[in-house]
Amino acid sequence: MASIELSEEKTYTQPRNSSLPSWKLTAREILATKTQNYFAQTKRTKNVLMQMAFSIGLGSIWRFPYLCHRNGGGNFILMYFFMLCLFGIPLLYMEMIMGHWLRVDNIRVWKQLVPWLGGIGYASILVCILISLYHSVIITWSISYLGNSFDNSLPWNQCPLVKTINVTDLSCLRTVSHQYFWYHSTLSASGHIEEGVEALVLQLTLGIFAAWCILFLIMITGLKTSMLILVFTVFLPCIILLCFLIQSLFLEGAIASLRHMVTTELSAWASLDLWRQAGGHVLYSLGLGMGTTINFSSYKAGEDNYIQVASLMALVNLGTSLLVTSIIFIVLGFWATTSGPTCVEKSVSKLMKLIKRGVLPQDAKPPEDILLLPPLDYLEWISHLPQHLQNQIIRFSPSCSIKTQKGKFMEGPGLAFAAFSQAVSLFPGASFWAILFFLILVITGLNTLIRILESITYPLQNSISIFRRYPKLLSVFVCLGGFLGSLIFTSHAGSYVMSLFDDCLVPLTLIIIVAFQNMALAWIYGARRVREEIFGDLGRLLWSFLTVLWCYVTLPGLLALTTISLMQLYQTEPPYYIAWNSSMSQEVKQPYLQGTLSWVTFLSVLAFLPIPIYPLQHWWYLQDHIASDPFEKLQSKKMPLVPPKPWPKHSMKSQEGNKDSSSKRRSLSLTRGLNLNSWRRFSLPLSSQSSSWFSLPVMNSLSTFSTRSFSLPVSRQVSPALTPIDNSDQHVKTKDENQQENSVP
Repeated sequence: MASIELSEEKTYTQPRNSSLPSWKLTAREILATKTQNYFAQTKRTKNVLMQMAFSIGLGSIWRFPYLCHRNGGGNFILMYFFMLCLFGIPLLYMEMIMGHWLRVDNIRVWKQLVPWLGGIGYASILVCILISLYHSVIITWSISYLGNSFDNSLPWNQCPLVKTINVTDLSCLRTVSHQYFWYHSTLSASGHIEEGVEALVLQLTLGIFAAWCILFLIMITGLKTSMLILVFTVFLPCIILLCFLIQSLFLEGAIASLRHMVTTELSAWASLDLWRQAGGHVLYSLGLGMGTTINFSSYKAGEDNYIQVASLMALVNLGTSLLVTSIIFIVLGFWATTSGPTCVEKSVSKLMKLIKRGVLPQDAKPPEDILLLPPLDYLEWISHLPQHLQNQIIRFSPSCSIKTQKGKFMEGPGLAFAAFSQAVSLFPGASFWAILFFLILVITGLNTLIRILESITYPLQNSISIFRRYPKLLSVFVCLGGFLGSLIFTSHAGSYVMSLFDDCLVPLTLIIIVAFQNMALAWIYGARRVREEIFGDLGRLLWSFLTVLWCYVTLPGLLALTTISLMQLYQTEPPYYIAWNSSMSQEVKQPYLQGTLSWVTFLSVLAFLPIPIYPLQHWWYLQDHIASDPFEKLQSKKMPLVPPKPWPKHSMKSQEGNKDSSSKRRSLSLTRGLNLNSWRRFSLPLSSQSSSWFSLPVMNSLSTFSTRSFSLPVSRQVSPALTPIDNSDQHVKTKDENQQENSVP
């Protein structure tokens, strides 16, 4: 009994003594888990902020407002929202989940999924090059306005270039001074696109050189984006824009302008050009077809809910676009309200005050009945004054238009710059607000352009060995080529060439590239197969409604947009651009000439050349490979195939079981549907395996090679499916050896 009691006491006291160390271990584990979760959550937040910073880019602040104004305000907004929900979010989610699933760059994604469409990634890089060229000139315009913001009196608030005005040139008073400053001081714009292409504007050339130097330094030094810079980039522009909106609401005609912005007409939905521009801007603003989303999702780890991230990006993009457009429409309404007789009345009142104060002589006093005459008679009276009086009157004239503005006013791509130069003038201490806003615009433009340049350099460094060894060499080539290619946009006709790129060339190429991507994933590789393999690899099941959209909504819609874009480009009546007529002091619509549109055709064909060239290149190498190795077909017949993978069952499993089953599903999915003959058509000779980034798998290496594992990370290259293949080969060898041993006497 004593021994029993002693044993019971030991069994009772031992847990009490061992409970303290186990409690301490549990506390350390909890602390480590909390720390790990904190850093993981911080990283996920940083990734989402980086995505939001890209969505609040030049597409929202610069491009959306002038497209909205050109297409009637509410009609474009409603169409854009419709296509954003139906096309933008599903396609954005498609690129996010592809990058997170395969963990490779934009070039190798398509080489793994559909090898004969491996040229899609190279086509995306060419489109990014075209976009980066004219994006840099938008940054240059921002730098130009930023430099002029340091003056005590902002130069766009009054008629610029007073010293060059003569007796017959009163064009500054026929328009708003902000528009005049844009076309004359900033652009030095020519009359049409064919005029002044060979002559460069000095200040724009220096500005674009500075922009590319800044980009080169950022790419060379590899500056990392901190959380503080991300918060600054995302939230500060929204706060500044909100302040501008509140201040602009006190302008004349603000409510009427907002009402005009949201007014819709159902008859406008019959316009094919409205569908084309809205659909093209959805792809442009979200970065679809550029490879930015795929590349970002591939090297940014994290288990994000990408459908929520895609919806958040679309919502932030739409909200920023509507905020900027509201400010610009209010400014446009203010200009229309204060033009014509109202502007003459303000000018006469200001002249009378200056004469009473002795600033202007009595000879500058206008006629008493000037307010009863048409507004243009006021300009006629000024033209008959001596030149020194003309200069003084023009200098002190208010920033309004003597000429009544009819129709749409300020339709060109400089709408945002002219309108925001008016918006910053409403604040006390306008120079400070101008410096702050245009500095933010420069940072936003640089952030957008850096993401685009990453989509060029990141895949090329992984694909070309010399750039992988010398990454700075690629940065030199990209920045130097970008600077030289951007010089055409700094000419007197540069803004018109930029309109040609932005309106005709880039939307067409983006639509076709995204259509190829959608077709390759949803129809050629198979949406059902994608769902199975993503479930096996990532442990998540895609929403079936998204795969239905990829197959039956987005792809037909993209094909329809492609048809509309081609019809608009090659129709009987050519598309037009907005040019500046200096003699009339107003914008006019100029049609593109056929010689100009032929450049769009040439650059479009050049951007799509990698798609057909890539399979032709491998077919050409295949012919030499077949002639040099006629016994490869016999060797390939010995390789066993793995049976196809069944549909994943929806059952609750433990965490370890999920890992084991996911690895098995991954191994099966890598060889599911593997057609040896089709792979053999695109195989390369063994000598080409040294550059593994350009080559496709060779038949001799398929026994140790899976369909999508040749460029995956090390953690994803281990595939259990390779084991039965190798074992089967070993079994055949051992069987043959046993037969030989039995046959020996």
